[in-house]
Amino acid sequence: MIYRDVTDGINLYWSCHPSESYEAIRKDLDGLYPVVENNLPDGLISDWKNSIVASIEAYFPDAAYQRCLSHLKRQSSRLLPLRSPYAATQELRKIALEIMYIYDPSDFYDWTVELNSWIEKYSLFLKEKTIGIGTRKKWWYTHGNLRRAIRVLTQKHEYTFAYLKNPFLPKTNNSLEGTNSQIDTKLGIHRGMKFNQQVSFIFWLLAFSRIKNLSDLKKLWDSLKNEIFAG
Repeated sequence: MIYRDVTDGINLYWSCHPSESYEAIRKDLDGLYPVVENNLPDGLISDWKNSIVASIEAYFPDAAYQRCLSHLKRQSSRLLPLRSPYAATQELRKIALEIMYIYDPSDFYDWTVELNSWIEKYSLFLKEKTIGIGTRKKWWYTHGNLRRAIRVLTQKHEYTFAYLKNPFLPKTNNSLEGTNSQIDTKLGIHRGMKFNQQVSFIFWLLAFSRIKNLSDLKKLWDSLKNEIFAG
């Protein structure tokens, strides 16, 4: 888990957990809060996992909160396959991908008009049911993924489009994804490490990445090497 200051391009805090559970996130925020308490963030962005949303609302209730549109776009793309035989899926996929190009309230208005027109056009299609024969379930919605996609695109617009009211907020967490990409590249170069070694390697990499010049980097190393190699 990495918590990054996007404005200054600094990784503030990091940890390792088996999963992104409520307990894990709250433990991290207990550690992160002292780091930022004198300069609380005006806004935050995440991939919108429930555990992250609930924890952030508890620790930073006054901060604007943005849902990462890159994650929303990828989720929509999975639910709305490119080669679907259904016109409804193809049309909704086009609308979903347009979400990355909403730059102002006028764009948002046009997009919502298009989305609502799709919902009105395919309302009966969304309600189609399949009757189970010889199955445990008696029936289910025929176009389940389509229904999931429309929920993704229509729920909580105050978070999906928070960046329209808060210009300082990015609409994606691509800055953090860049950090993750660098980590993946470094791990690929050093293949063969066991899990614990990988974790230590990542932690050291993140620690040294915060140093912006060679002089400070040398000071950090000098302060640590004796302790590391003691005994």
